[in-house]
Amino acid sequence: MDNTLDVSVAIIGAGPVGATLAATLAAAGVSVAVVDAAPLPPMELPEFDGRAYAIALSSKRLLDAAGIWDRLPETPCPILGIRVADGRPGEAASPLSLHFDHAEVGEEPFGWMVEARALRVALNARLPQAPGLHVFAPAQAQVERAPDGAVVRLSGGGVVKARLVVGAEGRNSPLRRAAGIPAARLDYHSMGIVGAVAHEKPHHGVALEQFLPHGPFAQLPMNGIPGHPNVSAIVWTERTAIARAALALDDAAYGRQIAARMGGHLGAVTPIGRRWSYPLTAMHAARYTAERLALVGDAAHGIHPIAGQGLNLGFRDVAALAEAVIEAVNAGEDPGSAAVLARYQAVRRPDSLVMLGATHMLERLFSSRLPPVRLARRLGIAAVDRLPRLKRFFATRAMGLGGGAAGLLGGQGIQRRV
Repeated sequence: MDNTLDVSVAIIGAGPVGATLAATLAAAGVSVAVVDAAPLPPMELPEFDGRAYAIALSSKRLLDAAGIWDRLPETPCPILGIRVADGRPGEAASPLSLHFDHAEVGEEPFGWMVEARALRVALNARLPQAPGLHVFAPAQAQVERAPDGAVVRLSGGGVVKARLVVGAEGRNSPLRRAAGIPAARLDYHSMGIVGAVAHEKPHHGVALEQFLPHGPFAQLPMNGIPGHPNVSAIVWTERTAIARAALALDDAAYGRQIAARMGGHLGAVTPIGRRWSYPLTAMHAARYTAERLALVGDAAHGIHPIAGQGLNLGFRDVAALAEAVIEAVNAGEDPGSAAVLARYQAVRRPDSLVMLGATHMLERLFSSRLPPVRLARRLGIAAVDRLPRLKRFFATRAMGLGGGAAGLLGGQGIQRRV
């Protein structure tokens, strides 16, 4: 690019959150530039690698409004039920369990399991077709913010001028550091293991959240793949030393460790795809905004995966920020003004703090091995299963409903221009 490009919003980071924000704004007619230091992954579908996202109903509505959902290369697997149980590896799950059925809340599933590779393909298919959206990847961005706007200088020599810059570069956000925004961090001294397994029996769209002494173990229903008709994703939280030892096992031994934690409800299990792991920490930025700057997704917050809501929390940022920016643009106002940024932070920061606190509390409660605490939580799980109103509250929160930015999360407020 040889000339200066003027846009309303420049987004630094083209991961799922940054790219979805770009597509959402462009779908409403807002001019956008998105910059990423890495090239976008190739358009063709890569090999199955076991990574997947649990997309809540509210996030599905956002992706649909942004023109992304209908570009997924295959229909995602719906989550029709959730079973919550307490146990120990190798033991049968407690009979005092909690069962959620999507029919108790409405006609829509709780969510959908979308392979990471499929979401990337859909994003890459949408971005070039979105009017008024300019993608620069790979490109390094040097950002200068001032009271009247921001300038993004690209490594290729181009310049982008914007009213608002959005940091979507992840937990180590350079934009957050440059703005002098501190972040509180908590190390859980644990690791998350992510992958997939094939199993003998069909899952019928039911997910399992098994609370174990060293952290939760989740089995999440996925579509089958060639050679494996019954497939589920796993998210296995374990103390760091145990996790590293498990990752070093051969497939047979690794599968036995998974089976000991998942139980026998799906028959014999076989690990498929790659094994992925990452250290578990929580992070929260002291502010989500600065002059001409907004933070979204992991640049603003990171939570424990116990509720499977990390990406969905980022999509809630997208909805709230897009709603504020679109309203400003449609009213002829400055989308990067202090008033717009204050509105975004007022909507998102309290909701993120609640989710951060809730996931931390759940991690502490369900990792306790004290017999009285184990009995109390099992009785609590059983009690919730018998209280329809409380059960419905938890179910709607799992679907991403009941929070802020309801307009965009419901698919309202966006004039799609596909």
